[in-house]
Amino acid sequence: MKGFFSWFKGSTKMKRWIALILLGIILVCYGVSKLLIAKEISFLQIGEIIILFVLGFTFTILGIVFAQKRTLELLIEASDLRLEKGNKNVNVKSLIFNKKIYNKGPNIVVIGGGTGLNTVLRGIKNYTSNITAIVTVSDYGKLPSNSRKQLELLPLDDIKESLVALSYDEQSMEEIFNLQFQEGFLKDLSFGDVFLYAMKEKYGDFTESIEKTKNILNIVGRVLPVTLDEVKICAELEDGTVVEEKDKIPEIVFDKITKINRIYINPSNCIPAPGVLEAIKNADAIVIGPGSLYTNVIPNLLVKNVSKTIKESKAIKIYVTNIMTEAGQTDNYSISDHIQAIIDHAGEGVIDYCIYDTAEVVPEYVRKYNKEGQDLVEQDVQKCKQKGVKLVQRNLSSIVDNSIRHNPNAVAEAVVQIICDDLKFKDKQNDPQYVMLNSRLKQEKHRKKNIKPIFKTKEKHKIKSHMKRTSKFTEKYEERIKSIQTSDEKRKENLRKLQDRQN
Repeated sequence: MKGFFSWFKGSTKMKRWIALILLGIILVCYGVSKLLIAKEISFLQIGEIIILFVLGFTFTILGIVFAQKRTLELLIEASDLRLEKGNKNVNVKSLIFNKKIYNKGPNIVVIGGGTGLNTVLRGIKNYTSNITAIVTVSDYGKLPSNSRKQLELLPLDDIKESLVALSYDEQSMEEIFNLQFQEGFLKDLSFGDVFLYAMKEKYGDFTESIEKTKNILNIVGRVLPVTLDEVKICAELEDGTVVEEKDKIPEIVFDKITKINRIYINPSNCIPAPGVLEAIKNADAIVIGPGSLYTNVIPNLLVKNVSKTIKESKAIKIYVTNIMTEAGQTDNYSISDHIQAIIDHAGEGVIDYCIYDTAEVVPEYVRKYNKEGQDLVEQDVQKCKQKGVKLVQRNLSSIVDNSIRHNPNAVAEAVVQIICDDLKFKDKQNDPQYVMLNSRLKQEKHRKKNIKPIFKTKEKHKIKSHMKRTSKFTEKYEERIKSIQTSDEKRKENLRKLQDRQN
């Protein structure tokens, strides 16, 4: 009985249709009664009875139709975990559409690591369930955690973060995965590591255990380690210095006033994990970045045959560039410098499109980054075009916990728009995938129109993209840099004079 009465709650929106059905039945019954008790029927009475029958049947049919429609909505609302809590503007078309688009959406592969990768995953999961996150399993020389030492596991932090990003309830998943036991044999171990260790013991193969985790935890898409070999990131600087620990790269670059010449992984012949190359081959779109260029993005492309497979794939290759430079790694880097670094390490053909930020950034936040040696990435559009990369400008930046971050929804919309434009270019406007994705984009745009902006217009400060931005790093050490450059020039000149004399 409790379940029966629950249909009459205000939130179900069923009472109106039940009332309409009852009203229709009453009108029909009233018309029948008038017909039965009447000894003589005039034309006026016939007309009245006909009207009662028409209205009664109409109300009854409409009530049944809309009651069934609302029942279907309630069933889908209960089963579709992607729906935002408290979303009252839901209709059956969008709900059925959601189910279809997630299951039949484009096959998107996201390559990277850290916060940048997870940002893309959070947005993309709202458009498709066919997501493959290719994640690094290297901790880049950091001291292993207690869990890792005791369970003898590979470094899994990025894997766990990606699983959290693809989950329906990120907050709960993050809390349980990071939960550390305080007593007993499991003291100081995290639940996430214990769970993945148990999965590995159950299925034997590490990649298969991660794949099975998807079904057990009911997450969107899947997560694959880029390699099962434990790799270490090494950097060769322009002055010839070799750094074999990731954490020391920014410090040494900063002290020596030099730049990173190249990044390489050790061992260099590590092979990709099972399923990685197949995922890239079957992808409709491959998204690279955003994230730390030399420590989260490029290392994945250096694993054997990964960049080669990306070039050979028919997928759309998209690079999401960083909003801010990174001190000790990409000081004074422009968009074209980021692209060129990827090309230098992985070769041409790994980037078709580059999505970059043109949002209005509050200067107070930029100055906060300036103090740490970071600055806005320069937008040298013309140089990028010369490299054969198509540029897509979007308002990507948002403020999260007083930090400048990519907006997951904005990044996802930009990626999906590129896919839609590609389908349209191929005359596939009637393709179900195009119809569904395009409809979803329109829904998002309509939803944004109804959201009030966080800042008033007068409080916004636009950063002009054509302006040359110089980092605080350069300003602080400008004299020292000039001194070193002058010394180098004199040394080269003296060496040249000495060679001339010997000749």
